[in-house]
Amino acid sequence: MRFTKACARLLTQSYTKDTRMVPLMTRLIGAFLLCLLPLLASAAQSLPPRRSFDIATGPVAGTYFPMGELIAQVVSHPPGLSRCEKSAQCGPPGMIVSARTSDGAVANVRAVNDGAAASGLAQGNVVADAVAGRGAFKTAGRQTHIRVMADLFPEEMQLLVSAHSPIKSVNDLKGKRVSLGNANSGADVIAQQILAAYGVQNVKVVRETYEISGGLLREGKIDAFFFLGGAPNILIADMVGRGQAKLIAIDGPGRAKLIAKVKGLSADIIPPGAYRGKGRVETISCHTLWIVKDSAPADAVHDLVRALYHPGNRPLLEQGPSPAQEIKLGETASLLSVPLHAGAARFYRETGQLPWAPPIMPPRRK
Repeated sequence: MRFTKACARLLTQSYTKDTRMVPLMTRLIGAFLLCLLPLLASAAQSLPPRRSFDIATGPVAGTYFPMGELIAQVVSHPPGLSRCEKSAQCGPPGMIVSARTSDGAVANVRAVNDGAAASGLAQGNVVADAVAGRGAFKTAGRQTHIRVMADLFPEEMQLLVSAHSPIKSVNDLKGKRVSLGNANSGADVIAQQILAAYGVQNVKVVRETYEISGGLLREGKIDAFFFLGGAPNILIADMVGRGQAKLIAIDGPGRAKLIAKVKGLSADIIPPGAYRGKGRVETISCHTLWIVKDSAPADAVHDLVRALYHPGNRPLLEQGPSPAQEIKLGETASLLSVPLHAGAARFYRETGQLPWAPPIMPPRRK
């Protein structure tokens, strides 16, 4: 009240002073600003502190980057966003989440483990290898700081060849020029495992992004490329729709051997109609996990996971890329094969997804 009276007095004095020295409007504006500044300062102090949180994803043409952007949109809580203020359907107040491109799963795991990224997306089998210190992490050793926030969606491995190629199966890739995706990406890791399971040798390996691999296939500079991501995918749909490429099945004894050997991979299909005019295609799939460093604050992780699954955010997910339809509670079984973050585990217990308390690994010191 005293502040309001003081401002009124100041404005009155500004109006009644001699107008020959300073124009009336100038004096009134100055007085108004003097009154407004304390109010703005008070409002700024009442706003939650701005915090940033990034998600390492993958190449632009893949599944991870658009999905990371969508997740960031769903869980961010910038000041003044009405849907966040009405209910607890956003992340921690002031948390601004962003997606960034990367080379893929292996790079994301390393970045999160080392603290170079707050969080990231990675295939479940890659995360399991990282925790165990095997496969792509055999040299670097166990990635002990990795924890899981959420089991998000399945990804199908899609093998493409030129539309007029004589290649009819994985076995026909012997001696061919094949792109496995970015070096140390999830596609690279799983493609190598596929070739080994089928006994395919002497492949002329190329490691390029999906965009570049698609261009090389169109130009006849490679014979095939592996794409790991949700079907349908825009790049694949364009090439198949234009009659430039066709999908090759990943099936038979080779697939059975692969699934038996590599934990986290399962038999799957690319459903009929996923690509225009194309029928069912046998393949394999794996689940994508949202990972975070063990030292991330438990309350923040809890609130981010809660926001991801909040019923009020379902319309945003439904409008997103096709893998977003798979982000639902109840898809948490594979989480138990790798360490859960304590904040995420608390959310799953609260929602009945974990009827018993799983062993939670505490943060480790380097």
